[in-house]
Parts: sequence; C-alpha cells; structure tokens
Amino acid sequence: MKTFAVLLALWAACWSDLRTAAGSTNSAAANRILMIDPSSMPVAAGNATLTIGPLLRAEGVYSGDYRIEVFPYFFKNEKGRLAIIVSDESLAGIAQGKAAAIIGTATTSGKGGESRPIEATATPLDNNRGTLKLWFTAGERKMVFEPAYHFAEKGAAKPMETNLTANAPLRPRFPIARR
Repeated sequence: MKTFAVLLALWAACWSDLRTAAGSTNSAAANRILMIDPSSMPVAAGNATLTIGPLLRAEGVYSGDYRIEVFPYFFKNEKGRLAIIVSDESLAGIAQGKAAAIIGTATTSGKGGESRPIEATATPLDNNRGTLKLWFTAGERKMVFEPAYHFAEKGAAKPMETNLTANAPLRPRFPIARR
C-alpha cells in the first residue's frame, strides 16, 4: 500500500514537470478552489460522514484537509490530507460537460501517516458544479461517498448549500440538559 502511494507521488511529480515543460497551464483553474460538500454513507448501526475542506490546485493536484466521523464508533474517526490529481485535460473535459475519472491519495495525520489510494468520478452539471462518486477501502470495507462539488474563486470559499445540506434538520451534537 505504501509502495503504491510512493509511486503515485512520483508519477504526479513527473507528470507535473512534463506539463510545465510543455508550457500548458490553466490559469482559470489555478485561481479557483474546489469545494466538496459533506457526504454520508451507512455503516453497521450508524453512519460515516466525510467532510473535505477547500482544495487548492498546484501543479495539477488539488490538495486540502479531510475528516471522517463515524457515529457511534468515534474511535474510527480520522483526519488527514487529501491529494487529488486533476490534469488540465480533465478540467477542460469537465468544463465541456464530460465525466472524468480521478485518482489520488488520502494520508491520515494519525496512525503513523497511513496512505490509501482513492478514486473518483466527477460528473459536471455545468462549468462550476457537479457531483462526485468517491471511493476507497478502509480496513476491509469499500467506502463510497457521493457528494456535490462546486468551484469558488479564491477568497470566496464558502460551503455551497445544496439539497444535501438545505433540508438537514438542525440538532445539537450533545443532549441539552433541561432544568
């Protein structure tokens, strides 16, 4: 697993060097932040929620923080860094309304910095937003999340309210003591 992550990182570095040498840049993409809505999936007697912070693009890789909260199994929670490889060609295809396959890695900040490969398919609804189907293996279980995404200009990165968040009931995380 670690060998795969190292090979993926080396491939990404070589790919970005080749892209830079060819003079191909996408300044519009470099000035935009990728925002991914929180998403949940059921697990045995509970649910797992994936939350990804704003992802900034540098040299063909969107990177940022992520967090997985597993309720009621808090001891399975994790957080770390996410790196998703999205080439200029993939971004151009997404801008034209074409679905794109994406790969990357998630590296935990605890547990010895474990890395796992992730895969995703981005399906655009228009130039600025769409849906993702993102999956990876945790332990022996395949985890599949299907969040919405959108692009935001730097400095305007606010979570976009979608049907996933608009209808969610507001409730406190802990019971409120009443007197």
